[in-house]
Amino acid sequence: MEDQVKKLVMSMLAYAVQRDIPAEVLCRLSNVSMEELKDEEKVLSDKQLNDVWLNALHLTRDQLFGLHFGESLQLSALGIVGEIIKASGTVGDALTIAASLTPLITTAFCLKITSDEQTFSIRFVPQLEDWEQHPALLQTLDFLIVFAIHELDGLLLKKVIPLSVSYAIAKDEVNEYTRVMRCAPIFNAGENSITFDQCYWNEPILSANFEMQRFLVKKLQPFTEMTLKEPATLQRRISNYLMSNSYLGIISQEQIASNFNISTRTLQRKLKEEGVNFQQLADDARKSLAIDYLKSGSYPIKQVSYMLGYNEIPAFIRSFKRWTGTTPAVYQTNNK
Repeated sequence: MEDQVKKLVMSMLAYAVQRDIPAEVLCRLSNVSMEELKDEEKVLSDKQLNDVWLNALHLTRDQLFGLHFGESLQLSALGIVGEIIKASGTVGDALTIAASLTPLITTAFCLKITSDEQTFSIRFVPQLEDWEQHPALLQTLDFLIVFAIHELDGLLLKKVIPLSVSYAIAKDEVNEYTRVMRCAPIFNAGENSITFDQCYWNEPILSANFEMQRFLVKKLQPFTEMTLKEPATLQRRISNYLMSNSYLGIISQEQIASNFNISTRTLQRKLKEEGVNFQQLADDARKSLAIDYLKSGSYPIKQVSYMLGYNEIPAFIRSFKRWTGTTPAVYQTNNK
């Protein structure tokens, strides 16, 4: 089985590059080499993983690094969900399997799932008594909670809003937690948990969901792999982020600015200095995704329009005609 800790570190390095932190600097400070990460016989120590978290936190100057890192991994969550779906009949089955796999990533928390007639909850139970004193574990917790939300998105192929998110400790930056979690978290609640409506629990897993996930992961994987090699222009970093995290609608510039821990005005100014604006980058991402969805011949125009974040099909048709000079229906017919 693939080493999930190394996969996590590679994803963290790629995200650090998106945040304008050289991967080699983060590796050097954490005493981790790329050769070590690629060597199947080598196992990273707990200290190395801990140091990667701490140095990422320091270099990005982002106290919410774990939260933002988890938010950036929608595609990775989708890929993991796709594998879990193979052995699952319902959403509840898939979440139960996912919870059992948590030790492959970290032993600092275990996941326990509880359910009643109206709701089900995922609890993140600390395995160390003084866990709240360790910055790396606090980042890990934020990461796990956000990643779990993305897992449910991937199972249902739509953005799901939790009924509640609870933390056992106090947190600052309440507005940012609310934005990322899609609801206002409850702090000092005595436990770390996410609660969802019971209606999702027994929803059957559709084979079409797995096919969609397999297509998206194959299509978008090159963007995650090239991240470590691309020049660190802001427009390239944002383009990669959009392509890797827009399978359920294009992300707004406000969301990206928050994730990159800069203001929207700063993002706009820096893009202007590079001779481009956010709308152009978003249009390029939509165009690329739309063309690939339609060429595959597997998805009706209505579904493609929804996945790209259009509320109405006519709006998508107008955009597509502006990009290509023809309608989605004609394009799909000519490219089957």
